[in-house]
Amino acid sequence: MSEVPPPIRILVDGDACPVKDEIYKVAWRHELAVVVVSNSPFRVPVHPLVRRVVVSDGFDAADDWIAGEASASCVVVTADILLADRCLKAGAQVLAPTGKPFTGNSIGSQIATRAIMADLRASGDVVGGPAPFSKADRSRFLSALDAALVRLKRS
Repeated sequence: MSEVPPPIRILVDGDACPVKDEIYKVAWRHELAVVVVSNSPFRVPVHPLVRRVVVSDGFDAADDWIAGEASASCVVVTADILLADRCLKAGAQVLAPTGKPFTGNSIGSQIATRAIMADLRASGDVVGGPAPFSKADRSRFLSALDAALVRLKRS
Protein backbone atom coordinates (compact mmCIF):
# COMPACT_ATOMS: atom_id res chain seq x y z
CA MET A 1 0.00 0.00 0.00
CA SER A 2 1.49 3.35 -1.03
CA GLU A 3 1.55 6.35 1.25
CA VAL A 4 -0.63 9.30 0.27
CA PRO A 5 1.51 12.42 -0.21
CA PRO A 6 0.62 15.47 1.89
CA PRO A 7 -1.58 18.02 0.13
CA ILE A 8 0.12 20.89 -1.64
CA ARG A 9 -0.40 24.20 0.15
CA ILE A 10 0.57 27.81 -0.34
CA LEU A 11 1.72 29.51 2.86
CA VAL A 12 1.64 33.30 2.72
CA ASP A 13 3.51 35.75 4.96
CA GLY A 14 0.46 37.97 4.81
CA ASP A 15 1.06 41.21 6.69
CA ALA A 16 2.71 43.10 3.83
CA CYS A 17 2.15 40.76 0.88
CA PRO A 18 1.15 42.75 -2.23
CA VAL A 19 0.07 39.70 -4.26
CA LYS A 20 -2.57 38.04 -2.09
CA ASP A 21 -5.31 38.41 -4.73
CA GLU A 22 -3.04 36.80 -7.33
CA ILE A 23 -2.28 33.94 -4.95
CA TYR A 24 -5.98 33.24 -4.42
CA LYS A 25 -6.69 33.17 -8.17
CA VAL A 26 -3.83 30.78 -8.93
CA ALA A 27 -4.70 28.56 -5.96
CA TRP A 28 -8.35 28.33 -7.01
CA ARG A 29 -7.34 27.44 -10.57
CA HIS A 30 -5.12 24.64 -9.21
CA GLU A 31 -7.65 23.77 -6.47
CA LEU A 32 -5.05 24.13 -3.72
CA ALA A 33 -5.24 25.39 -0.16
CA VAL A 34 -3.90 28.81 0.85
CA VAL A 35 -2.97 29.71 4.42
CA VAL A 36 -2.48 33.44 5.02
CA VAL A 37 -0.56 34.09 8.23
CA SER A 38 -0.45 37.51 9.88
CA ASN A 39 -0.04 39.31 13.18
CA SER A 40 -3.28 41.22 12.73
CA PRO A 41 -6.61 40.28 11.23
CA PHE A 42 -7.55 41.42 7.74
CA ARG A 43 -10.09 40.24 5.23
CA VAL A 44 -9.53 37.13 3.19
CA PRO A 45 -12.00 35.67 0.71
CA VAL A 46 -14.67 33.42 2.14
CA HIS A 47 -13.69 30.27 0.29
CA PRO A 48 -13.13 26.67 1.42
CA LEU A 49 -9.54 26.74 0.10
CA VAL A 50 -8.52 29.90 1.99
CA ARG A 51 -7.65 29.91 5.68
CA ARG A 52 -6.48 32.87 7.74
CA VAL A 53 -4.21 32.31 10.74
CA VAL A 54 -3.71 35.25 13.09
CA VAL A 55 -0.77 34.74 15.43
CA SER A 56 0.29 36.82 18.41
CA ASP A 57 2.03 40.13 17.81
CA GLY A 58 5.21 38.66 19.27
CA PHE A 59 8.45 39.16 17.37
CA ASP A 60 8.65 36.62 14.51
CA ALA A 61 5.42 34.86 15.56
CA ALA A 62 4.15 34.70 11.97
CA ASP A 63 7.56 33.58 10.72
CA ASP A 64 7.73 30.87 13.38
CA TRP A 65 4.28 29.57 12.46
CA ILE A 66 5.09 29.48 8.74
CA ALA A 67 8.51 27.87 9.25
CA GLY A 68 6.90 25.25 11.48
CA GLU A 69 4.37 24.35 8.78
CA ALA A 70 6.72 24.55 5.77
CA SER A 71 7.51 21.27 4.03
CA ALA A 72 8.34 19.83 0.63
CA SER A 73 4.64 20.02 -0.27
CA CYS A 74 4.48 23.81 0.23
CA VAL A 75 5.15 26.97 -1.69
CA VAL A 76 5.90 29.81 0.72
CA VAL A 77 5.42 33.42 -0.37
CA THR A 78 7.50 35.91 1.61
CA ALA A 79 9.85 38.85 1.16
CA ASP A 80 11.62 37.96 4.42
CA ILE A 81 15.04 36.48 3.60
CA LEU A 82 15.53 34.84 7.00
CA LEU A 83 12.10 33.21 6.83
CA ALA A 84 12.87 32.09 3.27
CA ASP A 85 16.04 30.40 4.55
CA ARG A 86 14.14 28.55 7.27
CA CYS A 87 11.50 27.37 4.79
CA LEU A 88 14.10 26.24 2.23
CA LYS A 89 15.74 24.17 4.96
CA ALA A 90 12.33 22.54 5.57
CA GLY A 91 12.16 21.59 1.88
CA ALA A 92 9.62 24.19 0.71
CA GLN A 93 9.78 26.15 -2.51
CA VAL A 94 9.97 29.85 -1.65
CA LEU A 95 9.00 32.85 -3.78
CA ALA A 96 9.31 36.57 -3.15
CA PRO A 97 6.23 38.64 -4.09
CA THR A 98 8.25 39.91 -7.06
CA GLY A 99 8.38 36.37 -8.46
CA LYS A 100 12.04 35.88 -7.62
CA PRO A 101 12.62 32.39 -6.23
CA PHE A 102 14.75 31.91 -3.16
CA THR A 103 17.02 28.89 -3.66
CA GLY A 104 19.58 26.98 -1.66
CA ASN A 105 22.26 28.30 -4.03
CA SER A 106 21.31 31.97 -3.62
CA ILE A 107 20.08 32.30 -0.04
CA GLY A 108 23.53 32.54 1.56
CA SER A 109 24.55 35.56 -0.51
CA GLN A 110 21.12 37.14 0.03
CA ILE A 111 21.51 36.79 3.81
CA ALA A 112 25.03 38.28 3.62
CA THR A 113 23.80 41.22 1.52
CA ARG A 114 20.97 41.79 4.01
CA ALA A 115 23.48 41.92 6.88
CA ILE A 116 25.76 44.34 5.02
CA MET A 117 22.82 46.63 4.19
CA ALA A 118 21.63 46.54 7.82
CA ASP A 119 25.12 47.58 8.97
CA LEU A 120 25.26 50.40 6.42
CA ARG A 121 21.80 51.67 7.43
CA ALA A 122 22.78 51.51 11.11
CA SER A 123 25.82 53.67 10.40
CA GLY A 124 23.71 56.15 8.40
CA ASP A 125 25.44 55.41 5.09
CA VAL A 126 22.42 54.09 3.20
CA VAL A 127 18.86 55.32 3.13
CA GLY A 128 15.90 54.09 1.13
CA GLY A 129 14.38 50.74 0.59
CA PRO A 130 13.43 48.35 -2.14
CA ALA A 131 12.20 49.54 -5.53
CA PRO A 132 8.45 50.17 -5.77
CA PHE A 133 6.36 47.12 -6.60
CA SER A 134 5.54 47.12 -10.32
CA LYS A 135 3.19 45.50 -12.83
CA ALA A 136 6.17 43.53 -14.14
CA ASP A 137 6.78 42.19 -10.60
CA ARG A 138 3.13 41.11 -10.37
CA SER A 139 3.29 39.37 -13.75
CA ARG A 140 6.60 37.67 -12.91
CA PHE A 141 5.10 36.49 -9.62
CA LEU A 142 2.05 34.95 -11.32
CA SER A 143 4.27 33.01 -13.72
CA ALA A 144 6.65 31.88 -10.96
CA LEU A 145 3.83 30.73 -8.66
CA ASP A 146 2.12 28.80 -11.43
CA ALA A 147 5.42 27.13 -12.41
CA ALA A 148 6.22 26.21 -8.80
CA LEU A 149 2.80 24.62 -8.33
CA VAL A 150 3.10 22.66 -11.57
CA ARG A 151 6.52 21.36 -10.42
CA LEU A 152 5.07 20.29 -7.08
CA LYS A 153 2.13 18.53 -8.70
CA ARG A 154 4.49 16.57 -10.97
CA SER A 155 6.76 15.45 -8.13
